[in-house]
Amino acid sequence: MSAATESQDRSQDGSQRRLNVGLIGAGNISGQYLQTLNRLEDLNLVGVADLDLDRARQVAEAGGAQGMSVDELLASPEVEAVINLTIPRAHAETSLAAIAEGKGVYVEKPFAATVAQGQQMLAAAETAGVVMGSAPDTVLGTGVQTARTAVDAGQIGTPISAVATMVTAGHESWHPNPDFYYQPGGGPLLDMGPYYVTSLITLLGPVASVIGASSALRTEREIGSGPRAGEKLPVSTPSHITGALIHESGAISTLVMSFDGTASQAPPIEVHGTEGSMAVPDPNHFAGEVLLARDRDGWQPVETAGGYIQAGRGYGLADLLWSGAFDGDPTLGRAQGALGLHVLEVMAGVLTAAETGASVTISSRADRPSAVPLDPR
Repeated sequence: MSAATESQDRSQDGSQRRLNVGLIGAGNISGQYLQTLNRLEDLNLVGVADLDLDRARQVAEAGGAQGMSVDELLASPEVEAVINLTIPRAHAETSLAAIAEGKGVYVEKPFAATVAQGQQMLAAAETAGVVMGSAPDTVLGTGVQTARTAVDAGQIGTPISAVATMVTAGHESWHPNPDFYYQPGGGPLLDMGPYYVTSLITLLGPVASVIGASSALRTEREIGSGPRAGEKLPVSTPSHITGALIHESGAISTLVMSFDGTASQAPPIEVHGTEGSMAVPDPNHFAGEVLLARDRDGWQPVETAGGYIQAGRGYGLADLLWSGAFDGDPTLGRAQGALGLHVLEVMAGVLTAAETGASVTISSRADRPSAVPLDPR
């Protein structure tokens, strides 16, 4: 029986066929993906590749797969879909190479380093008729999905506004090589913003236009750990960004992404409507308590009502499989590349608006992903 035929076999519960997966990029985040790949029988890891072949072999061994070069993985007829965990500036090159080999792609956030690259990736996938998916998939967990269920049920009335806040002192205190975070293509918005913007779109729908402001009051940062501790880094990209997202629905979201503060007591996301307000848990995680305030009784917990209960990194790819995207219609599933591109353009638009002082129209369109019913998987 060929690998292609074997991949059509259904999983043990008979619900889905298995998808043969190759992983490119064996960095730190790969460990979280391995946890999911080792647990979900529907995703069959067959190969791991990295520029560091020894590292690829170590990660592959932990996943019960074969370590190989990037070229070998891309050429492998056994691999049906590639999980692209390379650094952002390599997202486009790696994704396009996989698409050229007829493989589906699921890429880590942000979708690409630039909007133009993201557009090229999406167009190539559409032409080839293959799946193009994008992280983050944290929105598929019970935290954001329970909030989504409350919004759809009218628990806060008509949504009017939202506020998303992420304030930290920056990654140089713990990251041994934090250079990227303070160079163009980095910064708090492109690094952490995908979690928040994807959640806002999941809750309130796509974005029509944005405005923004930014600053970088510190011109250098000091590495606080590792062999380079004490080394000074130049800052060449905004480290504090504020944006306003005008959703197609008319709701307005305020976004605050900063590496210049210390901490914040603000909820990661608050959503306000005509009949109530809601606090949404950290969108960088899959679960968390949703709180609802509708009257003088104050904030009350919301019973978990949506999302994949066991969700972890890689569930975006699993959702694409379970939705049927690999069975003839690559547009099925929630973690679509079109959404990743839309999120990227929103973030790039905020940065452009901050630089020019003008409102920026968002040209891409992505449907609000369908809700995830409460699912034990």
